[in-house]
Parts: sequence; structure tokens; C-alpha cells
Amino acid sequence: MSVIDVHDLVKRFGDKTVVDHVSMRVEEGEIVGFLGPNGSGKTTTIRMMCGLLTPDEGGGTVLGYDLRTEALKIKRQVGYMTQRFSFYEDLTIGENLEFVARLYELKPVRDFVADTLEDLGLTSRRNQLAGTLSGGWKQRLALAACIMHRPKLLLLDEPTAGVDPKARREFWDEIHRLAAGGLTVLVSTHYMDEAERCHRISYIAYGKMLATGTVAEVVRDAGLATFVVEGPKLEPVAALLRAMPGVEQVAPFGSTLHVVGHDKAALAQSVAEIGRRPGISVHPGETSLEDVFIQFMSGSKDNMA
Repeated sequence: MSVIDVHDLVKRFGDKTVVDHVSMRVEEGEIVGFLGPNGSGKTTTIRMMCGLLTPDEGGGTVLGYDLRTEALKIKRQVGYMTQRFSFYEDLTIGENLEFVARLYELKPVRDFVADTLEDLGLTSRRNQLAGTLSGGWKQRLALAACIMHRPKLLLLDEPTAGVDPKARREFWDEIHRLAAGGLTVLVSTHYMDEAERCHRISYIAYGKMLATGTVAEVVRDAGLATFVVEGPKLEPVAALLRAMPGVEQVAPFGSTLHVVGHDKAALAQSVAEIGRRPGISVHPGETSLEDVFIQFMSGSKDNMA
């Protein structure tokens, strides 16, 4: 049985369709990355899946419960970490977790709090005020609050925004540890390196699901070719390339340009022409997930415009 199995979800706010016939399936123990630009419908989709919003159309099951008729049962078995960490800054880490334990009616409270503190390496900081924590430790506290009731599904909405690279890596190590224990994770993110740490990804743009699969499958199915242009003073070269046949993206990467397009023959001809300029060299490159992400964005229409 799939942990998430939803189909044709639609959500409208006024005359705007924010989620437009979105379907998704996530299996037990999977980490699935949910990608898309700001305003693409990721948060609204997640809120429908955890029972906070009722879809206008479509349906399905989460944890075996019907999305429309058993939302309360879903809520009790889901951990939902929002974009903004929610806790009382003038309470300690331990006091915040005691409050959450009582909300979930966990007994004995002391044991649940102690186990959660130990599990996430927070025991030594249990008496520290939450408001004095760095971004990475606040993130860890927020995760602790989400998993203390031992949910079967963890929904994370851009959980690492604003934390440093070391904290991000430690957070993802923790997520993989939890998933190895059977927890299923759906995580929305803008970071390509995070998306690449997921088992599968789903890409949504302005309410419509455009792609789903492993990173390798999504990159392959996008059908893009990439060339790398190297040389001095590449700014005028980039301007020339943008006007040439087959060129759909030109992105500076240090002292190189990544040139991307669907029509490989036309693209190759254009970059070969540039490669004949003094000091310029051209060679085939590897299409990245970021290239695909940008291509999806440029080809999508903003449904709120």
C-alpha cells in the first residue's frame, strides 16, 4: 500500500486555480523531493495531503485514510514542518517539547521528551531558551517537535531555508536515518543538491505537475543538450549566444558558460561557431537538474498572473 496515493487534486482560491489536477504516489520509506518555483502550489498540495485543506476536486488516500472523509485520522499520524519554525521563544527546548507532548496526549510526557531529546542530540541543550538558538538548532528543535509523536509520514515544507550548509547536511543525514527506519518523507525544496539526495522528485509549476521520477530520469526525459564554453571575457560571448539558433539558456558558471537547448544539432552548430573565436574553447557538458528546473520555469505560465 502506498503511503500517499492521491489523484487529480484541485484547489481554487476565488477564481484562481492554485493546484490543477495533481496526482502523486509515495511508497513507504521513500524520500520524495517536491520541487517548483514560489507560488507553484507546493504548500497548498502538502496541506491537502495532511488534512488541513479539503480539495475542491480529486481525492485519494494518505496512510490508508481517505483524504476527504478521514482528515482527522491523517493529521494524527503525520508530522508537518512548516516554512516557519513554530515554538515559544521564551520557553526552553525541553519546555517546548513538553507542550507538544501534551498536545498529542503522549504519556508519560517525561519519557517522550527525554527520548526525543536524545534521538536528535538535544539533551545537553534542553534548558536553553528556544529564542537563543541558531538557525540550525531551531531547525532541529522543529524536527523534534514533528517526530515526537512517532508519525508514519513526515511532510517538510522548505525546512532548510535560512540555515547554513553544515546544518543542512546534518539535517539531511537525519532525514535519511529516519527513512531507513521506515518513515516516509515528502519534502519541498529549492536547493538542487537537496533534490539530488531524494529517492525520487516531483516537479510542479504553477499548479500543474510536469515531471516525476528519479533525478536521472527527470534530467533524461527533459531532452536537453548542454555545452560548456570556456575563455576570457565571456560576457559579450554570452550576449551573442543568446541570439543564436538552438540556444535556450546561457548561464555563467565561474569562468565558463553553460549553454543549453533542446535542438542539439542547432545548438552544436551555434557553439561551434563561437568556438572559432580566438581564446574560446567548447566541449559537451552534462545537463544538470538546475538546467531542467530553469527550463521548466521558463516554459510555464504563472497561474496567478
